[in-house]
Amino acid sequence: MTELTGPVEVVGTGLLGTSIGLACRAAGLEVILSDTSPEHLRTATGLGAGRPRTSADRAQLVVVAVPPVHLDAVIAQALARSDAVVTDVGSIKTQPLAAVAGTPGAARYVGGHPMAGSEHSGPLAASAALFDGRPWAITPHATADPEAVALVESLVLLCGGVPVRMSPAEHDKAVARTSHVPHLLASLVAGRLAEAPREHLLLSGQGIRDVTRVAAGDPGLYGQIVTGNAEAVLTLLAEVRHRLDEVIEAVTDRDGAALEALLAEGVAGTVAIPGKHGRPSRPMSSVFVTVPDEPGGLARLFADAGASKVNIEDVRIDHDPARPVGLVELVVSEARAEHLMTQLEARGWTCHR
Repeated sequence: MTELTGPVEVVGTGLLGTSIGLACRAAGLEVILSDTSPEHLRTATGLGAGRPRTSADRAQLVVVAVPPVHLDAVIAQALARSDAVVTDVGSIKTQPLAAVAGTPGAARYVGGHPMAGSEHSGPLAASAALFDGRPWAITPHATADPEAVALVESLVLLCGGVPVRMSPAEHDKAVARTSHVPHLLASLVAGRLAEAPREHLLLSGQGIRDVTRVAAGDPGLYGQIVTGNAEAVLTLLAEVRHRLDEVIEAVTDRDGAALEALLAEGVAGTVAIPGKHGRPSRPMSSVFVTVPDEPGGLARLFADAGASKVNIEDVRIDHDPARPVGLVELVVSEARAEHLMTQLEARGWTCHR
């Protein structure tokens, strides 16, 4: 594999760009930063993600981490002004490729997309560990230089990501299914809460928080992402609309069997999502534990759970607005749930499944 020795130039010092800079600096590489926002550039530099770019700088690899609306132009500029390999972290891959296809240097462009981030944005939300264990799509086109592809893969591995190679077109279909359409649906559900009566919202539990969490993302950014991937998104939205019509019909007819069949599709979809390390999902079960809302409460719970020798697969916390306690959901292998609950109860915890 082609060795990444640097310098690495990062164009755009938001969450992803600054996180890449921090990961590269942690690995000892020289990082050059640029941004149209002086404030973001100062912040990223102050965090240790790199130093500001000068006209004399020459990079081995340029990483474009700008908003989707600027992606095409900045990738083309990066290819034109140097002989560096150029990659990006945008959510859409066919659109920027179409903008540079056939131009000099196009073989040096290899698209990329780390499946990492959060509803927070900006350099202050960045972390060198942001990509650890996260899938990172690498989308070489038909005429991409194999050495350029290998160099981008070196960046992914250096940042702790898991390289996943696919074509630009397949990538855009995949993220429409796993990210873009789910975000739109989460926003529609969350929007029904904005003007809800307060007494309705008092019944909010962890379920509604799980469903709507991504809806807190930047509307401007996600508007750019969805419109840039409109073809793939529209195909899936048509499928969802058809299923929604079936749900409405089943509810109208009080058809429990039809509803059960539709809901079973959802269960099958959750099982299809890969588990840890990309392995098929295993049957899981939840143990719910009441935890006092006080310093040290969670630490004590995790210590007691660790003493049970049961591996915790996931953790969720739901605060009860009526009581000074939280309800912690410990997700474990189904075969180990009863043992965990027995062990925790023996240590004084109130649990249920």
